[in-house]
Amino acid sequence: MKLAPAIRLLQAPWRGCVVPKAHISAKPAKTPTSPPEQAIALVVTFISFIFPAGWVLSHLESYKKSSSA
Repeated sequence: MKLAPAIRLLQAPWRGCVVPKAHISAKPAKTPTSPPEQAIALVVTFISFIFPAGWVLSHLESYKKSSSA
């Protein structure tokens, strides 16, 4: 079984797509982020992931009861 025709068929829609080049800079930031700002950002990020998961896990029994009724 030859895969070349199948691969060409799958790649055909992507040939015309133009992806813009990312503007990545190797320079340091113009305004560096202070340690308190970094700490606040980390805390907010962790809370945004941990809080919903904790909420669901703490109410798992009530979710089980309401879905079986």
